[in-house]
Amino acid sequence: MHLSEQEIRRRHEREELEKLGINPYPSELFEVNAYAKEIKENYSPEQNNYQEVALAGRLMSRRVMGKASFAELMDSSGRIQIYVSRDDIAPGENKDLYNTVFKKMLDIGDFIGIKGYVFTTQVGEISVHVTELKLLSKSLKPLPIVKEVVDEQGNKTTYDALTDPEFRYRQRYVDLVVNPEVRATFVKRTQLTNSMRNYLNGRGYLEVETPILQPLYGGAAARPFKTHHNTLDMTLYLRIANELYLKRLIVGGFDGVYEFSKDFRNEGMSRFHNPEFTQMELYVAYKDYYWMMDLVEEMVEKIALDLHGTTQVQVGEHTIDFKRPWKRFTMFEAIEHFTKIDISVMEEPELRDTAASLNIHLNPNLGKGKIIDEIFGEMCEPHLIQPTFITDYPVEMSPLAKKHRSKTGLVERFEAICNGKEICNAFSELNDPIDQRARFEEQLELGKRGDTEAMVLDEDFLRALEYGMPPTAGLGIGIDRLSMIMTNSKSIQDVLFFPQMKPEKTEEQSEE
Repeated sequence: MHLSEQEIRRRHEREELEKLGINPYPSELFEVNAYAKEIKENYSPEQNNYQEVALAGRLMSRRVMGKASFAELMDSSGRIQIYVSRDDIAPGENKDLYNTVFKKMLDIGDFIGIKGYVFTTQVGEISVHVTELKLLSKSLKPLPIVKEVVDEQGNKTTYDALTDPEFRYRQRYVDLVVNPEVRATFVKRTQLTNSMRNYLNGRGYLEVETPILQPLYGGAAARPFKTHHNTLDMTLYLRIANELYLKRLIVGGFDGVYEFSKDFRNEGMSRFHNPEFTQMELYVAYKDYYWMMDLVEEMVEKIALDLHGTTQVQVGEHTIDFKRPWKRFTMFEAIEHFTKIDISVMEEPELRDTAASLNIHLNPNLGKGKIIDEIFGEMCEPHLIQPTFITDYPVEMSPLAKKHRSKTGLVERFEAICNGKEICNAFSELNDPIDQRARFEEQLELGKRGDTEAMVLDEDFLRALEYGMPPTAGLGIGIDRLSMIMTNSKSIQDVLFFPQMKPEKTEEQSEE
């Protein structure tokens, strides 16, 4: 293992601390009673509050001035200046805690616990006067140091910012320390899921859990990850969706169930795709897709208000407004709107010719539904910036959706498109077991033609439908993509703590 000069020095400091009888990694509790942000927002010199505080966090800067020093402590809420005096933290004759430990053996990134009282410096900065200091954890690797310079006009210039995506995503723990705005993004993501959960709970729907390891993968058109169960000697799949299990619960008598599910699809990676992602799927009995459109509008509008206090959210160069009602197109209307071509009565050969005329390159194994989807994805999606419902899809594209009540060849399905990408998918759910079996069999034929994302036939799910499933509306909403929009993030990797990465390249060690 190659160590830098700083890493060697810090390891030496660790040994020296132990020789002084100081445990670099003590076990006992350090009781915290205040946080940096809280103090800076609520301290009042007139009230002289916060006179017995205990904080813990990382040492992020230090200015040693002889017998006293100013430093900066960063806890989970933010940063605050601390004032460390030699005679306060080492009141007896032995001054090692200040002269040796604080000045020579503490480094940027070390965790410390402090006790003291809050005051305001001569220049008006709220600070903590430290009366007790304890090392809580020694950092053996140096943090990247981001420098911020403020000129006389108050303009800030940042130097040595940590911006390399490869480093940031792979070492997210460092990214979170040195880039506070990254932590803010993930706080917003949790606020988003909490807002959604509160909305659904408020309507009386039950949050449930369904299997991640499944004997058959289903509920979406995707390639699965495969594994093996040794005891049962059987192949299992990481779920690509939880739809078929949630519908089984509707068969079982629940009127409304939802799940925040980790799903896994063995597909390409991009700034919009990660092989592991999060969906919220909701199924409500006795409803249809028109009703579900209204719910999505209301829920997402509420999320925007909860996170931003307004329905308008800035996403890149666009201001996206989630205020109801949203624009609605049928899929064929959208394609005709953006291409001036009506494909609604075309069969597969003509659809292929149309795609070619639009410079869309198709896999020869794709069937009619996938071709239509490719045309829509290339010619329409990128232009749909404001939230828009796309409705009434061809039956070939939607093997789990109910046939349209009045439009032959279509199903009752919608997707919500926002900022050029799908954020949710919903159906009036197919509950006719005979029709569902026929659709599965059509998928099997597509699979034989080479469609690697075609669905498999699930006999147990068909058996559940044969016991009877009430009319049901179903929804799947992508939490990662919605988080990208609500946090103005350019990549899905920016809203995943630990996105999937290529294997890390390691330096080959030379043999001596």
